[in-house]
Amino acid sequence: MARSCLTIILAAGQGTRMKSALPKVLHPVAGLPMAAHVARTAQAAGSESIAVVIGHGGAEVRQTLSGMLDGATFHEQDGQLGTAHAVLAARDSIAKGYDDVLVMFGDTPLVRPGVMRAARARLAEGASVAVVGFRPADPSGYGRLIERDGELVAIREDREANDEERRIGFCNGGIMAFSGDSILELLNAVGNDNAKGEYYMTDAVEIARSLGRRVVAIEAPVEDVVGVNTRRDLAAVEAIWQHRARCDFLDSGVTMLAPDTVFLHHDTKIEPDAIIEPNVVFGPGVEIKAGARIRSFSYMEGAVVGENAEIGPFARLRPGARLSEKSKVGNFCEVKNSEIGEGAKVNHLTYVGDSVVGPRANLGAGTITCNYDGYGKHLTEIGANAFVGSNTSLVAPVRIGDNAYIASGSVVTDEVPDDAVAFARSRQINKEGLAPKLRARFKAAKEAKKG
Repeated sequence: MARSCLTIILAAGQGTRMKSALPKVLHPVAGLPMAAHVARTAQAAGSESIAVVIGHGGAEVRQTLSGMLDGATFHEQDGQLGTAHAVLAARDSIAKGYDDVLVMFGDTPLVRPGVMRAARARLAEGASVAVVGFRPADPSGYGRLIERDGELVAIREDREANDEERRIGFCNGGIMAFSGDSILELLNAVGNDNAKGEYYMTDAVEIARSLGRRVVAIEAPVEDVVGVNTRRDLAAVEAIWQHRARCDFLDSGVTMLAPDTVFLHHDTKIEPDAIIEPNVVFGPGVEIKAGARIRSFSYMEGAVVGENAEIGPFARLRPGARLSEKSKVGNFCEVKNSEIGEGAKVNHLTYVGDSVVGPRANLGAGTITCNYDGYGKHLTEIGANAFVGSNTSLVAPVRIGDNAYIASGSVVTDEVPDDAVAFARSRQINKEGLAPKLRARFKAAKEAKKG
C-alpha cells in the first residue's frame, strides 16, 4: 500500500494469571516473544512504524523488544485505565501523522498479515474505524458486533446485550484500525462513565457513528484472535503456530513423516525435498538444505545441514555446526562449532567440537575431539580422506593429515602427517594361564566378604 501506517502494540498488562516473573508479552511462541510476533505481522501488513505501550515490567519489555524491533518507540502507560487510555499513551507517535493506525495486542500473536491488510483496505475505502471480528463456536461472554446495511453500528458487551443481540454470532476480536486523521479525535472523546471507570477503545465505534463517520467490521479466523492469559492459553497458541508452520513446509515440498511430532522454531528454514522423520526438534537458527534427511529424535540449533546430508537418529547439532553436501552425522553423535566436509562421516557415539573435518573423512565410533583444557577451546583439523579408528581421542590443538590413518583406541596429542598411520596406545601383553588364578582369587575374596 502507498498509505503510511503506524501500529500500536498494547503491552502494558500485568498478566497475573501467567504466574510468572517474566512479563506476559515476552513469553515465547516458537522461541519468539509474543509481542515480536505481533510486530512481524504488522510489518508484513505494510506498517513501517511500531509503537509499543509498556507498563508492568516495562524496562524488561523495552530492553528485549528494542533489540528485535529496529526503530520502534516505547511509551509508558501511567496506570491501567483501559484500552483507549493505553492507546493515547502513544499520542506522540500518533501525532506524527499516518494514514492508518493499527491497534494490536502484545498477547495475541497469531493474527496473520492478511487480516490487517484487509482492515487497512477498508480504511483506504473511506472508513474511519475498522474492527476485527470473529465467529466463535460459543459466543457467550464476547462483545457482539451489531451491523446494519454493511456498517458496524455498535459493539455490545454480553452482559448488556438483549436476547436478540445475544443471538448474534459475530464477536469483537479487540483489534482495531483507525484512519490517522480521526483517531485522536475519537479517542479523546471516549469517557469513563462505566462500572470500572475506565476508557474503552470500543466506545470509539459509537462516537464515530455520531459524527457521521463510517465504521466497518472485517472477519478473521477464530484462531487468529486467540489471546494468551494463562499457561494453558500459551500452550494452545504454540500448538496452533506449530500446525501452521508444519503445513507451510509441507506445502512447500518438505516431507514430514509424522508432522505433529516435529517442533519448529520461528526462524527454521527447510528447503524442498528435505525429509524430516518423527520426533525432531528445531532450536534457533537452523537451515536444512534440499534433499537432506533428518532422522528421528534429533535436536538442532544454530546449524546448517547441506544438500543430501543426513543426521541421526538421536543426533545433536549445536551452534556452529556446518554439514556439507552428502555428509553424515550418525546416531548418538554431537557436533558443535565444526565444519563437516563433503561426504565425510561422523559415525555413532562420537563428539566433534571446534573442528574442521575434511571431505570424505571417516570418524569411527567413540571418537572424541578433546577441545577444552579448562580455560580455552582449541582446534582439531582432520584432513581429506583421513580414517580415525574407533574409540580415539584427539587432543586439540592437533592436525590429522590428508589420507592419514589413526589406529583404534589411540590418544593422539601430536600432528599426524599426510599418508601416515598413527599408533598412540600401549602395546598389548598376554599373560598365559593367569585367568584361572585371577578367578580363584576373586572367588575367595567374595566368600570372605560373606563370612
